[in-house]
Amino acid sequence: MTTGLDRLRDLRKRGLLEKAYDQVALALAQEEPGGVRADTAAAGRLLAAVDPEAVRAHHPATPVVTVAVTGQSTVGQVLDPLRGELARHGLLLRAVLGEHGTYLRDLTDTGSEVHTAAPDLTLCLLDAETVFEQVPGVWRPEDVESAAADALERCAVLAAQAPGTLVLNTLPLPLEYSRRLIDHRSRARLGAVWREFNAALLRLTERFPGLVVIDLDPLTGEGGPVTDPCLARYAKVRLGAGLLAGYAREVAHLARALRGATRKCLVLDLDQTLWDGILAEDGPDGIAAAGTLRGEAFGAFQTCVRHLGSQGVLLAVSSKNDAADVARVLADHPDPVLRERDFVAVHANWEPKDGNLADIARRLDLSTDALVFADDSPAERELVRHGLPGVAVVPLGEEPATHIGRLLADGWFDTLSLTDEDRARTGEYRARRERRELHAGAGSHEEYLRALELRLDVGPPRPHEAARISQLTLRTNQFNLAGGGLTEAAVTALAADAGRELLVARTADRFGDNGLVGAVLIGRAPGEWRLDNLWLSCRVLGRGVERAFVAVLLKRARRLGLHAVGARYVPTARNGRAGDLYPSCGFVARRPSGPGESGDGAAEYRHDLTVLPGVPDHIRVTESGKASR
Repeated sequence: MTTGLDRLRDLRKRGLLEKAYDQVALALAQEEPGGVRADTAAAGRLLAAVDPEAVRAHHPATPVVTVAVTGQSTVGQVLDPLRGELARHGLLLRAVLGEHGTYLRDLTDTGSEVHTAAPDLTLCLLDAETVFEQVPGVWRPEDVESAAADALERCAVLAAQAPGTLVLNTLPLPLEYSRRLIDHRSRARLGAVWREFNAALLRLTERFPGLVVIDLDPLTGEGGPVTDPCLARYAKVRLGAGLLAGYAREVAHLARALRGATRKCLVLDLDQTLWDGILAEDGPDGIAAAGTLRGEAFGAFQTCVRHLGSQGVLLAVSSKNDAADVARVLADHPDPVLRERDFVAVHANWEPKDGNLADIARRLDLSTDALVFADDSPAERELVRHGLPGVAVVPLGEEPATHIGRLLADGWFDTLSLTDEDRARTGEYRARRERRELHAGAGSHEEYLRALELRLDVGPPRPHEAARISQLTLRTNQFNLAGGGLTEAAVTALAADAGRELLVARTADRFGDNGLVGAVLIGRAPGEWRLDNLWLSCRVLGRGVERAFVAVLLKRARRLGLHAVGARYVPTARNGRAGDLYPSCGFVARRPSGPGESGDGAAEYRHDLTVLPGVPDHIRVTESGKASR
């Protein structure tokens, strides 16, 4: 069997890695024998010679992630697994490596190479020496406690000054330090001091929105030594290859989330995936998700899936079964943890699963690259990989006890933070279904809009909404007028920027509150505004909200005595639908879309605020907060 690594070796041998970089993610997503994942460190070594600029010349849309790497010890060994992990997700690494042991200068000196590279992510790998370098040769736990307090203060300084999103990590405690203490009371005290330091380090994320701390405890808990004694002593490599591989995987998930590429919907098979047995062959009495050894394993998997659903992951089913039989099991069978109400779509039929997944995406207004598909059948997985290459495929094996680990291994649903809107997402999609039913029963689209009782509120964001705004800007592709998005730290910084302003849109209708669905970034200048970017969730498109939002902004500007509002539209591969928004609201083109000085094909518009567009009659508008000039 030809593996994904074999395909990469062949491309490198033929000198085609850069020209065929669009095939790398597909190669690494290919299922290895036994359903195991490819060795991403080996993939990273194969890709080490790839020139990012040459890749972009062949594939301009390839996302590049600039990552600066520094740390307490020798940390360059993280680059191979990180390069491979990013490649698995279609991302291209541009690395900047700091010098050995210079992490304090790298992160605090604005003239350092790390700062001037303007990284998206700054990795500062810490290890036990971050604390123990300040401890005397003969020490007690009290000495370690004092050094740990100093180290924590240094980390807080780094969090305030480091460029990009800073990634720190908790510190594993090597046995060699614990066992130097020959009495168990002192060992216990050292363990407590160490855990208190790590807990305080993790809590720094509550003070600094631009900080992420990766907890290494779950990674070291998977087994294997933290480091190799010889490499640690002679080469100052204090974090071992296995640990760095796990760390690189977590960083790749973070990088994907920062780009707004978090998956939204988990589509599950049923037979041998959510329950033991084949419903069509064994009947309802022959399946189990409780009461037997294997049944309990399936039940635990269902509990894990439901936990994901409680955090905003949409759950759906694609199963080769009769719909009526599945409905009865989900309603009446005593075993399942998951019931019909937990799913936003249940497709039980005998049609090919790639078509079912495409239909699920269409009904949920999602692209297929927002889906994750979990199935125990290699044939079904291969069908979906071939028919819908954008779908992430989870290879569940024959042993249900491994289902949870396989589902969670790639962090497909990882996000920087969770919002109230995330937790309410399943309910929102049920409301969508009710809106579709209202639409189907209406005599016309206009009648449907009037019956919807749509309400729009425009105003400044609330203090707790930075995470939601960041999430909206990073995940929105179709109605993202200038491309790109804002990190949570950037949203927070904008609140203190006298030259910029953020306003947000919230909507509600007869079926419930949609929450924060839109945002606009405004640049302020004497006598005018400039709409630098505008984002609107796809779930409210087609109801006139976009035009109403712009109409309210223009009215607000004129009320402030401004004489003009400028706007910018930058075409991307996904936002063509938004291209006529500004002209449709009375903006006049100053520079049409196409190649220009900026090289981004941007179109510039201007509105003189003489004749303002009206708000569609079916939308009731309110404005909250005070406007700023």
